[in-house]
Amino acid sequence: MLIRDYPPQEPKSEVLLFLHDKLMGLAEGIAGHEHSYGDDPSQSLIVYPASDPGSPVLIFMHGGGWTNGYKEEMAFLAPVLNAAGFTLVSNSYRLAPKHVFPANFDDAADAVAATWRLAQQYGYDRDAIFIGGHSAGGHLSTLLSVTSDWQPARGLPLDVIKGCLPISGTFDFTPGCGLSMRPRFLGPQGIFNEVKASPIFRVGDRSPPFFITYGAKDFPHLMVQSEKFAMVLRAKGIAAETFEVPEATHGTVLLMAAEKDKPWFAAAVRWMRTVLANES
Repeated sequence: MLIRDYPPQEPKSEVLLFLHDKLMGLAEGIAGHEHSYGDDPSQSLIVYPASDPGSPVLIFMHGGGWTNGYKEEMAFLAPVLNAAGFTLVSNSYRLAPKHVFPANFDDAADAVAATWRLAQQYGYDRDAIFIGGHSAGGHLSTLLSVTSDWQPARGLPLDVIKGCLPISGTFDFTPGCGLSMRPRFLGPQGIFNEVKASPIFRVGDRSPPFFITYGAKDFPHLMVQSEKFAMVLRAKGIAAETFEVPEATHGTVLLMAAEKDKPWFAAAVRWMRTVLANES
């Protein structure tokens, strides 16, 4: 899909514009297979399959403050993941302010279901699906992973997600969480989506293990939230590892993710393989 074919998005800040241009430049020439899972153009995903059959899968969701972003931006992860034997799936979802929670969550859940059903077509292992994302995508992937009220309606096993890898995600939207303003995707005041959308309050017994990443120069409140969320997971008996990327900001922590000389990629692949080995 071309960027101009998406519904209009909010004007980008300078930071988001820089990150978008950088990501699209890195994604140039990387081709995948596009599929729709709804009527809105944003309800779509791209599969970048590994060459070997039976590969594990990483569904990775874009960020953009719940008001911006495109699945095409995540294509830069495909070459290194494919070379490591992983299939990459990147999905878009409907955005605020036109669409408020839980629209983006429902779209992300539908993307997981579509990925699960496309396994036979592309030959990857639907019983080895991991999920992650950057910033807003890190939040959505986390909320999917800690909740178990969306899988049955989509014909999915409760353990469809084997592990979650959020990068610079938000885990708490309630007062005192450190956000400078209330995100518009939460909708109007008084319907308490702050709690419903906060993964830290939704952790269930069936939550998979987590690999939680943030940059050493990330937004301070996200660094604190990451460590706090990991503590909550561990207190509930869920394996959780935090990973701080040296020198990385909120944006560069994502850009570094596909760089083999930076620490995240090797650590993330090793972690996913360990999770799968522990399941077998």
